Amino acid sequence: MHDVGEFSIPVIRDVVPERFKPYVYLLIVIVFQFSGGIYLASIADMTSSLSLMQEDILMAGYASMIGMSLTFAIMFRLKFRFKSKVSLILVSLALIACNLVCLHTTNVPLLVFTCFVAGVFRMWGTFECNSSIQLWLTPTRDFAVFFCFITLLVQGALMLSGITTVYVAFFTSWQYMHWLIIMCLCAVIILVLILFKPIHTMNKLPLYGIDWVGALLWALILLCTTFIFEYGEHYNWFDSFWIQIAVIFDIIMIVLNIWRASFIRHPFIALPTFKFPFVWQAALMALAMHLLLAPSHSLEHIMAESILEYDSLHLISLNWISFVGIVVGVAFTFITLVKYHWTFKVMFFIGFLLIVIHEILFYFIIDYSIDKHYFYLPILCRTFGMSIIATCLLTQMTRTPFQYFFQGVTVLAFANTGFGPAMGTAIVGRLLQVLTKKNMDYLSDNIDIQNPLLDINNLSSVYIQWQQQSLIISIKEVYGILAMIGLLMLLFILLTATSYRPTKIQFPKMRTVRKFIRQELTVFQREQQ
Repeated sequence: MHDVGEFSIPVIRDVVPERFKPYVYLLIVIVFQFSGGIYLASIADMTSSLSLMQEDILMAGYASMIGMSLTFAIMFRLKFRFKSKVSLILVSLALIACNLVCLHTTNVPLLVFTCFVAGVFRMWGTFECNSSIQLWLTPTRDFAVFFCFITLLVQGALMLSGITTVYVAFFTSWQYMHWLIIMCLCAVIILVLILFKPIHTMNKLPLYGIDWVGALLWALILLCTTFIFEYGEHYNWFDSFWIQIAVIFDIIMIVLNIWRASFIRHPFIALPTFKFPFVWQAALMALAMHLLLAPSHSLEHIMAESILEYDSLHLISLNWISFVGIVVGVAFTFITLVKYHWTFKVMFFIGFLLIVIHEILFYFIIDYSIDKHYFYLPILCRTFGMSIIATCLLTQMTRTPFQYFFQGVTVLAFANTGFGPAMGTAIVGRLLQVLTKKNMDYLSDNIDIQNPLLDINNLSSVYIQWQQQSLIISIKEVYGILAMIGLLMLLFILLTATSYRPTKIQFPKMRTVRKFIRQELTVFQREQQ
């Protein structure tokens, strides 16, 4: 076991006391987590200002998540190639450039590509910071502790970033959020130039041997799949030429990628990764989680904006409740998973149970005149359960052999942050539309000019009430259906999840990781000769 006092960060100059050096990295990684190509909390302002559709902005946001998920597989290669000082400066400059492009462009393909690049560099910078303070966070290199921190950092920063974006946009305009982040990134560059030494703690390793073609194919597959889910409703799904082409293109790329991976030595995602049951089970759990969480992206906003008529400040204030749920969920996971080593089956069951409770609570509280405080408990349950599941999914990946670990995490990221959120939102949105049409037909039976109870002098008010009532009934039905799906998910966990306990799940030493990569590169060089 390492002693905490042995931890040091030699790349930061000694002018900073040793005990304060990790906080320099924490400050930088928080800025990186706040940085992105676009900021979805200001989506309403962006669509009206740029004359773009909401689908365009969301597609760019998902592209950023896809870029982040792809970077998992090459994070160590980037760390062992570039000095920490160089990496942090490159990431900051790239994110500044991406923010400037997103601030001025109205070209959708360029916006999507820029956000994808921003996601790649955002993940690179985040890993550089987190890996540098890993031994400070957990001297025993305990994966569970490290992933608790990752969940708190990523999910917490997402909530706080949304709050910051809305307040900045409310008092100024949405463009000022980009300028605020640009100034913070410039401050990071100055900080790094002053405090960091231009040294490499280990001999650098080259970047050759990475399957860049495979990475490109996976990126296109994820972007294409996300396009189908995001634009499906807009283009009327398979009646659209564009959706048909996207599906065909997606299938061709998947087949091509699997075929390449079957014979090249170092594919971007090795096929044996998918042979581990807990890898695809974790991916299915992530997809199920995002299906159950989809109302938070659609139904809750419809309720708050269209029916309760909350403004953006009241709506974003609910992020504070989400933030509290994340903190409580991570604390609960730390105690139960790290200290008492509860089984993954129990942890997943508790996480999904909390999300099902969230669906059931919303099913019963939805009404015309509910106060905002009725949202607190369901949202708290949702983010509490989500943080438990997210941490456990990552920790469960430690069961894979190390050579497939980051590829397994990448597969999980494809489902968790790649196309999973878009898929869940698309399914729930389509379900809501079908149910709303059905309920509008049912409720319109008695809307007739011959009805003596109908005030023909106030038909506009009747029409508004008809729409709202249909929408409320439909939202209730969606929550009821999702609650039943959640109960089936709980049954699936009870029948399939193992009683594996997270004990002795240590992160390998950097020296060990570097030795493994060096051996792989040596084999690659021999094959090329």
